[in-house]
Amino acid sequence: MGKVCTALAVIAVLTMILATGMGPVTVAPLTTAKILISRIPLVGNLIDHSWQQLDENIILGLRLPRVCLGLVVGASLAVCGVTMQALVRNNLADPFILGVSSGAAAFATLGMLFGAFSFLGTYSLSISAFIGSAVTIIFVYMISRVRGRINIMQLLLSGVAISMIMDGITSIIKLSAPNALGLHNAEFWMSGSLAGAKWAYLTLPLAVLLICMTVLMINYRGLNLLLLGEESAGALGVNVSRLQKMLVLLTSLMAGVTIAVSGTIGFVGLMVPHFTRLWVGGDHKRVLPVSALLGGILVVWVDVAARCLIAPEEMPVGVLTAVIGGPMFIWMLKKRGGQRA
Repeated sequence: MGKVCTALAVIAVLTMILATGMGPVTVAPLTTAKILISRIPLVGNLIDHSWQQLDENIILGLRLPRVCLGLVVGASLAVCGVTMQALVRNNLADPFILGVSSGAAAFATLGMLFGAFSFLGTYSLSISAFIGSAVTIIFVYMISRVRGRINIMQLLLSGVAISMIMDGITSIIKLSAPNALGLHNAEFWMSGSLAGAKWAYLTLPLAVLLICMTVLMINYRGLNLLLLGEESAGALGVNVSRLQKMLVLLTSLMAGVTIAVSGTIGFVGLMVPHFTRLWVGGDHKRVLPVSALLGGILVVWVDVAARCLIAPEEMPVGVLTAVIGGPMFIWMLKKRGGQRA
């Protein structure tokens, strides 16, 4: 466990150095490493400043915030997927199964196309998307409660129903779009993108990820027992009702905050937990941290591909994760099915 996490942490650091230097304008890995180390207190003074100011501006002003955001977004989606799959006891669950992405898309498109949330200022898009996801999950939670407890089947069905309603609202908004450019921007955002990442975008997602990860690691035994079924978990001392409410809150918070800064990036929360379980087993004490690291590394490299494949134009990250993740997921399913056979 410790060796796996250490190895992945080293890979994550190397990924940060390499990915930060890659793009339409390439910066050598050694130069990138020097620029990054130069910003570390005490150690930075020992580095020879032999690079151009343009390289430093590209690395620190444009690329590094984007790579860091990719690590946080990927980790959040992967952890969210692990948690959701434990909650509903279904390995096909993903972070957006409760309709949070549809709610965020409806509010975000309303803001982008008609300026409904322009009074929120610079971060109107992120805030409106988060409000949309929050409104959606409140409705889903209210519908799924039966005699004061969350009914898992009703939770899933209400998530599907609210998601379809929000998708319909989004379609109406897009059909009423006043201009083609606004519609293109809305479609690009909904497809998932890390373009325009700023340091200010990192604070809330990182804080939410650290808090939720800490709470989940503390309750990892409850997640393991929940996979046995509600009755079995309750008999083994788990307060099932309290744990379910906590998991719904945590997954909704992580998914909502992530969508607010990156749009909808699919397949990460579905594929990474599967791959992690094949690698380290089903114990959530191992699955949670390994999934977080793998998810972050995956999203960063997919984002590198998104900005390099058709440079200087960009592809939506969500499109690439679907194109790459779909075949990989099918291959894993076939391999696992062959092993069982």
